[in-house]
Amino acid sequence: MIRKLFLSTLVLVMLTLLGSLTLKELRQRWDAPLLVPEEGFVVTIVQGDSLRSVVRNLHSAGILVHPSLLLLYGRWSGMDQTIKRGEYRLLPKLTAKSMLKLFSDGAVIRYKVTLPEGITLAKALNILSQQAALTTVLAGPSDPQLMALIKPYLQPEGLFFPDTYVYLRGDTDLSVLQRAHSALIDVLQEEWRERASGLPYETPYEALIMASIIERETGLVAEREKISGVFVRRLQRRMLLQTDPTVIYGLGAEFDGNLRRSHLRDDSNIHNTYRHAGLPPTPIALSGRAAIHAALHPAEGNTMYFVARGDGGHTFSVTLAEHNRAVSQFQLQRRKNYTSSPEGPQ
Repeated sequence: MIRKLFLSTLVLVMLTLLGSLTLKELRQRWDAPLLVPEEGFVVTIVQGDSLRSVVRNLHSAGILVHPSLLLLYGRWSGMDQTIKRGEYRLLPKLTAKSMLKLFSDGAVIRYKVTLPEGITLAKALNILSQQAALTTVLAGPSDPQLMALIKPYLQPEGLFFPDTYVYLRGDTDLSVLQRAHSALIDVLQEEWRERASGLPYETPYEALIMASIIERETGLVAEREKISGVFVRRLQRRMLLQTDPTVIYGLGAEFDGNLRRSHLRDDSNIHNTYRHAGLPPTPIALSGRAAIHAALHPAEGNTMYFVARGDGGHTFSVTLAEHNRAVSQFQLQRRKNYTSSPEGPQ
């Protein structure tokens, strides 16, 4: 009897010890870092992937040493049903448990793309097309999907807000521009509600056209409202705007960097503000909030002209005689390092 009791106790102790050692081994395996290379490892989970298929791929890649343990935990915790599709970056020292939480939380890789102020829609589309993680679905500025997006407007130029946008792999250029268009409309409406009185605009769209001209005329924040003031006074006095960026925009691919007198005399260019009165028919670039604000809050004063000095800034004049002297000084005797904006031509 005593012998049987001793043997039973011994077996119980051995099973307890074995269980303890097994549990310890399981914990060590569970808490051990995955075999992720120093540069990290990217894993993509697509629609329809199960935890089993993801684990199989990670095991084949040498990242996961004990796949069965992760599958068992996933089933026990229910996290095998909550993994989200997307692209994930695994980093060194990541454990199996923390990786599973990463998949369950949907902490996917996020990319960024910046659409700068003052660029055209064509340039914006080009920037988007160069994003390797972004899917291109638009054929160009006149793509029917864009035309449908910007309704009731008839032309898409300038109807997208320049900003930095976050996206996921597989998102489309159209999806980014949908957000950019929505942001532009929100900003324009906000600024329009707070506009100064007595402005020569009938609609927010006209203010946007002016903002795009201001955006292309200067990169200096301090000058935007001054330039807006000049153009607003010109409109109020029914003077021609006579702004080079509108002519250049109308020339499109024909412009080779040299604006000629023949370009300024061209009546066929509907954006030529040297020949056509009032605002051009569409914006000529993407406008940021500062330029939109300037268009709706022009600086007071009596200046009617301005000319680029060649250092990124402008000289403002009240009379034509003053302006002609400034033109002679800064335009007709250009330095080799002359530039009409702080960042040079775009």
